Amino acid sequence: MTVQSDAIPAPAVTAGQRNTRRGSQEAMIGYLFILPAIIGFVLFYLYPAIRGFTISFTDWNLLSAPKNVGLDNYATAIHDPKFWSALAITVKYVLWNIPLQTILAILLAVAMDRLVKSMFIKGLLIVPYLLSSVLVALIFLWLLDPLLGIVNIWLSHTPIGKQAFFASETQAIPTIAMVNIWKYTGFNALLFYAGLQSIPRTVYEAAAIDGAQEWSTFWKITMPLLRPVTVFVLVTSVIGSFQIFDTIAVATQGGPADATKVLVFYIYQNAFSFFKMGYATAMSMLLFALLVVFTLVQMRLLRANESDLD
Repeated sequence: MTVQSDAIPAPAVTAGQRNTRRGSQEAMIGYLFILPAIIGFVLFYLYPAIRGFTISFTDWNLLSAPKNVGLDNYATAIHDPKFWSALAITVKYVLWNIPLQTILAILLAVAMDRLVKSMFIKGLLIVPYLLSSVLVALIFLWLLDPLLGIVNIWLSHTPIGKQAFFASETQAIPTIAMVNIWKYTGFNALLFYAGLQSIPRTVYEAAAIDGAQEWSTFWKITMPLLRPVTVFVLVTSVIGSFQIFDTIAVATQGGPADATKVLVFYIYQNAFSFFKMGYATAMSMLLFALLVVFTLVQMRLLRANESDLD
């Protein structure tokens, strides 16, 4: 007696299942590509940040074992007049740097969009950004030297006369701002230029047909449509300006008379000159919190999550 059994057919793979498998494979490949960046972020940013946060609750001189002191370091910073003085000097530098740098970058971007077609000239704008900040500071330290600097030699033949620049309590911060404006304006101008290229030309054509003037077109069309780039430039520039260190460390070392002792330089002094690592990291955490607040305020005021192109 023979028993016949019907073979059970294998279930057919649907198109949706194939797409799901293909999507999973592509996602895995994508994760493999960004894995080096993730590892670098964890090792060089996330772990040091967490470690710094724990150190901020200790009294540590880099030689002996850290001693837990709770919130004492934060209380010391809040009641430290030098901390607030350094923060005020930092804000003064930011107010010198950011408005001038942003305005010049926008003007350069518009000039490139309207007048300059040469890629070589556009490429020259990014050269200062590619130079080391230490090298740039050394170049300007030589150019602006009160005795031998070529700038002061030229000024000596004018009614202005020689200027102290880095050696002046009143001129030091504006001079440092000028150095960094020279270094970063070209890079920001290229960002604005890229933003200008993304604006549809039909918008300008429609405005011209309606009889809009150049100045009106700039304020009512160009600037609103540049808002995403403006948000990015302002947020990154403000964060970078609050972290100014290298130019000051090379050119003034916090002088003259602490006129350029910005917050990051004061943190550096406490960490590696006074060996107060716990106190220095506590001030770093306060600076981090301040930058987070500034960033959120800027993004809210500039409506970073909205687009005028819709």
